[in-house]
Amino acid sequence: MRIVTRPDFDGVVCAVLLYDVEEITAPVQWVEPGDIQKGLVEIESNDIIANLPYDDRCALWFDHHYTNRIDRPFIGAYREAPSAAGIIYAHYPGKYPESRGVLVAAADKIDSADLTMDEVLQPEKYDFVLLAMTISNHENPDVAYWNRLVALLREKTVEAVLADAEVRQNCNRVIQENKVYREQLNRYTRVQEKVAVTDFRSLDKAPVGNRFLVYSLFPEAHVHIRISHDARQPEWIAINVGHSIFNPGCRVNVGLLLSDYEGGGHPGAGACRFHVSKVDEYLPRIIESLIKNEAIETA
Repeated sequence: MRIVTRPDFDGVVCAVLLYDVEEITAPVQWVEPGDIQKGLVEIESNDIIANLPYDDRCALWFDHHYTNRIDRPFIGAYREAPSAAGIIYAHYPGKYPESRGVLVAAADKIDSADLTMDEVLQPEKYDFVLLAMTISNHENPDVAYWNRLVALLREKTVEAVLADAEVRQNCNRVIQENKVYREQLNRYTRVQEKVAVTDFRSLDKAPVGNRFLVYSLFPEAHVHIRISHDARQPEWIAINVGHSIFNPGCRVNVGLLLSDYEGGGHPGAGACRFHVSKVDEYLPRIIESLIKNEAIETA
């Protein structure tokens, strides 16, 4: 069997849990949700898909994203929840050591953005928060590092994982990136009504950093939209939208909104990718919907 998941902390923990309970015989296939949606990933009949949209060729599917729900039979488990890892953990009761509960709790906390102001401003003080920030697919996919994290977390405590030389190096990189990212957020963000709009399209290379930092820098906003060119496909636009974790008040179901623009996600956060030729049509509509702040649900 093979695990197919996405390169974020939840996906890494999903892989750890699935290695524990299933006969995994091939390396993890790391993919983005949009690649699944567009049919760009070859799914095999014994694949386990986790933390990604469903594909009817797979053997098992586990997910928690609002826009990925389906209304046909499948094998696995789906529900809206803080993390996909938590769904896998519950699906195999009694199969895991106590230490896996700690790992799943961290995945729940980070994937649902249940963070304090101090955890956002000083992630280096919090083991799992900092570790999660080292997992990035913005520019140069690092499959070897993601696989290394899975292997380390299967065998070691988070303290021991953070002591690993490669992990420590990535943590130091993240700390420096966050400093630059703070400066760039201040420079390229404007607030429209209650919407913080960060537009990095004028930059040859969009900065990366703490995705929650913007909520502390612009506390008057209750939702944030980040616009950039896709790092791997410059002719595509990358949009990320999230409710503020410190200023509740956004009523827009973000995943549902972005599902109309070749994306999806959760009610409180989501993303989409589309060709640059569509930006003049799509982007004003997305921002207008966020400014209107209307609660719209499916029938």
